[in-house]
Amino acid sequence: MSIKNAIETKLSTALAPDRLVVIDESGLHAGHGPGMDGTGETHMRIRIVSSAFAGLTRVARHRAVTDLLKAEFDAGLHALAIEASAPGEPTRW
Repeated sequence: MSIKNAIETKLSTALAPDRLVVIDESGLHAGHGPGMDGTGETHMRIRIVSSAFAGLTRVARHRAVTDLLKAEFDAGLHALAIEASAPGEPTRW
C-alpha cells in the first residue's frame, strides 16, 4: 500500500472525517534533501474536516494526526502539512 493510501485509510478510520484530501507534494521538493528526487512519497499535505477536532487547539489537532502516522514517517514520509478543521469552521480550500 502506498503511503498516501495508508494515510487516507488511517485518518478515515480513526477520525471519521466529513472531508479528507491527501495531496502528494513530493515533486515540488526535488533536491530538498539527500535522496529526494521528487519521485518518492516524502511530502504530503492533508486537508481534513472532522468533528474529532472540535474544541482542540491547532497543536492538538496536528498531534492527533501525526500520532496516527508514525509508521508512515518511519517508511519515508519526511514532511506533512496539515490543514485540520472542525465542521463549521472556515477552510481555505
